[in-house]
Amino acid sequence: MKIKLYLVIFIIIIPYIFSSCRVLRPSEMFKTDENYPVSTFEPTKFEYVLKPYDRISVRVTSNLGESYFPPGEGGSTASYQRNLQGFEFPVEFDGTIKVPIIGRVSVSGKTLRETEEFLEEKYSEYFVNPFVLVKVTNRKVTVFMNSGTKATIINMPSENLTLIEAIAQAGGLTNISKAYKIKLIRGNITDSPEIYYWNISTLEDLNGSNCILEANDIIYVESKPQYVSRVLTEISPYLTLTTTLVAIYGLFFK
Repeated sequence: MKIKLYLVIFIIIIPYIFSSCRVLRPSEMFKTDENYPVSTFEPTKFEYVLKPYDRISVRVTSNLGESYFPPGEGGSTASYQRNLQGFEFPVEFDGTIKVPIIGRVSVSGKTLRETEEFLEEKYSEYFVNPFVLVKVTNRKVTVFMNSGTKATIINMPSENLTLIEAIAQAGGLTNISKAYKIKLIRGNITDSPEIYYWNISTLEDLNGSNCILEANDIIYVESKPQYVSRVLTEISPYLTLTTTLVAIYGLFFK
């Protein structure tokens, strides 16, 4: 009797479990159908362009390295130390930043080089031969692993962060990661982003490639399905319920 009851329940449950991958892999992300175009990867040929809500650090010095910004809180020593790292300013919603002495200026749409030249021109009205360095501090790359259940946000202050470096900073591949199927998503993910696939399982596959990342790239490392463990997880509550019902049946109806 018990065997028949278990059999009936399994016949009901198993089709439900296998009817959709969403049940077995509910955390899987960034799926694409077989007709979605896969782009041919080319290293970026464009400099980063500032946009609203970026954060930038600005250093303004003489050609000898002396800070032109006033000492402020903490005195000249603290100001010197801060200027070595750069004073950080947000690019506001209208594309402007508010910096010492010259006030609010528009930088949205400018490259870093153009912004440096623009600020040098503005500060030259107050100082002799000002030297300006600008760096974006909130550029990032996001890495997803284990069907999206593990995520790491990596800051990329430099222009030459590679795919391998990003994966290493995220902790490396796991024992269920597919090194031969790494998806790189670039562009606006809500408006036809570009999709690239990378195989880093062998050196031959990486030979001659240039895996330089851009700001806001998304790396999705696909993983093995782990169907057995997932099925066991899904049916465990039903088995518990079944065992309980069988025990109640045996207690009251025998």
